[in-house]
Amino acid sequence: MRAGAEVGGTFTDLVVVDGDRVTLRKVPSTPRSPDIGVLAALDETGLDLNRVDDLVHGSTVATNALLERKGASVAFVTTKGFRDILFLQRHDRRNIYDLRYAKPAPVVARRDCFEVAERVDAAGNVIVPLDAAAEAARLAPLIAAGGYQAVAICLLSSYANAEHERALAALLDEALPGMFVTCSADVSREFREFERASTATLAAYVQPVIDAYLDRLATSLAERGFARRFSVMQSNGGRLPAEGMRRNAIAALFSGPAAGVVGAIRQVGRSNVKDIVTFDMGGTSTDICLVADGRPGISPDTELDGLPVRTPVLDIATVGAGGGSLVWMDEGGMLRVGPRSAGAEPGPACYGKGGTLPTITDAHVIRGTIQPDAFLGGAMKIYRDKAVEAFEPIASALGMSVPTAAASALRLGVANIVRAIQLVSTEKGHDPRDYALVPFGGAGPLLAAEIAEELGMSEVVVPPNPGVLSAFGLIASDFSKIYAETRRFRVDGAAPDLVREAFAAMSAKGRSEFEALGLGGGLDFIFTADMRFVGQAFEVPVVLDIERLATMDAAALKDAFADAHQRIYYHSGGHNQAIEVVGFRLEVDKPIDAIPTFMEREVERPSVAVAQMAGENGSYEARVLGASRLPYDEAHAGPLLIEGYSSTIHVPAGWSATRDGNDNITLRKVQ
Repeated sequence: MRAGAEVGGTFTDLVVVDGDRVTLRKVPSTPRSPDIGVLAALDETGLDLNRVDDLVHGSTVATNALLERKGASVAFVTTKGFRDILFLQRHDRRNIYDLRYAKPAPVVARRDCFEVAERVDAAGNVIVPLDAAAEAARLAPLIAAGGYQAVAICLLSSYANAEHERALAALLDEALPGMFVTCSADVSREFREFERASTATLAAYVQPVIDAYLDRLATSLAERGFARRFSVMQSNGGRLPAEGMRRNAIAALFSGPAAGVVGAIRQVGRSNVKDIVTFDMGGTSTDICLVADGRPGISPDTELDGLPVRTPVLDIATVGAGGGSLVWMDEGGMLRVGPRSAGAEPGPACYGKGGTLPTITDAHVIRGTIQPDAFLGGAMKIYRDKAVEAFEPIASALGMSVPTAAASALRLGVANIVRAIQLVSTEKGHDPRDYALVPFGGAGPLLAAEIAEELGMSEVVVPPNPGVLSAFGLIASDFSKIYAETRRFRVDGAAPDLVREAFAAMSAKGRSEFEALGLGGGLDFIFTADMRFVGQAFEVPVVLDIERLATMDAAALKDAFADAHQRIYYHSGGHNQAIEVVGFRLEVDKPIDAIPTFMEREVERPSVAVAQMAGENGSYEARVLGASRLPYDEAHAGPLLIEGYSSTIHVPAGWSATRDGNDNITLRKVQ
């Protein structure tokens, strides 16, 4: 038995797979304490946790701690002369015409930054030795007196030689019992000092929060009888046992969005659909990811609240356009959607929980694409009159009817999402018309056909139970970890041996760590070299064929770089230009057993076959079908609502829907 629990901004989703039997739950999230929502979902099912072999969890706890600045109090320790690195940052300016522009504020103040006397050069040579005992004896009382909960150590060039960091960390750990001590070499062993310092500091900032959260959740689960494997989703689309995440909490920043992408790839891949654009529209935001040939793009870094995070993440674009996104008017009288959200508390006005401001969900209720008596299979009451009441002030201000105002808000939501899809497709050289749109999240299938039409996409593939697909992605994900380190050298006759040496060392480390986590044997490796022309500012990822490493020569390495450079920049440079390797990344995967497809719970609406819809051009009727009762391989023309427990698929006029043998429902534009 496997269970996946994913905490979103509005709902907490649970999927339990027991052989061919599937149990689903959606309960309101509890932002003040996300574990309460997880336990509530488990309790609602009456599940015997003693029978659960594998429980996987994904949440936004780390992300929220950073965005809300509610992490730990951190002391930052660096090399003498580099105390201001977190404040100097890079010499860029995000808004060049903003006279009041200020760089993103670090999570530490200048008074929280401490220096130690030592120096290591970029090659790892010790220039000034560290007197670790003396420095630890000096720092420990200062850190204790400052009331800090965590220490981030980032010494100059420690990516090349981490001995000073580790010696200082060991002594501080001994002198300050209970203190969380983070070394930059453990979270980001790559060059670029500011990015590495930022990542180490953010890792220390969220580590106590994640550790306390996981400990609290694990204790509650144990009290309910759970005693098997507990894993946590990472930002790279793979999971690790909870004990592994407690040493690297920064890797869990985007676990929720990553789980949805994995679930989409696994499920629509059963129907041999591998070139997709995933579209995850939940309660607070929409996440977009382009997947080519079944593999999502992975970025070596990202930003959160303007601060760089050097950790592998799925290449996901996010826009503030979720089901709970607020609909409002700006000072100029223009209609706007998002990025602010009603969230789980109080939620959209139609939930009847105290919300009075209009949202995208309220607009759907007014249009009729959400039928009040079918929401969550009828388990949650929806109030259409409250949705209408929330939209009336906007409709009055714009001089239009409430249905027209709601339809206008939905069109704005579509435009915001179309722009986000263009960021990961058109602007990166990919034609969205060559891909299928895969919507999920509670709100995704409601707008999918309209978004596809705007982009010229002719196919939409909706997975079964799309509203809880992220929770399914948790249990469908492999165990995975990406190791990265800087090793800089020219591509010449000696380069192939250095590449082979790097792979041997990194794969040995990966095997050792996976064995320590009880995941040894049957590992898969993906080995990537970060390469560039000498003089280039940024590198190009080049995936190397592990099977051919033993016979690879300098010419083959150059050819691999030329091919990668050509794909990105449409030229491969001059034949005589010098090329260098600046680092390596090794993805280590432990595949899991296949997970069966999971179909909808029955939605009982025997007396309703037609829904009344309210559009911009008047009212019309749409047929209503249950997702789990939809006949196989039979096309159904829109306008049509396909209702399920976790979401509703809107099939507008001019589109048709067909359910295949893998329970994926494909929407196609009628020619």
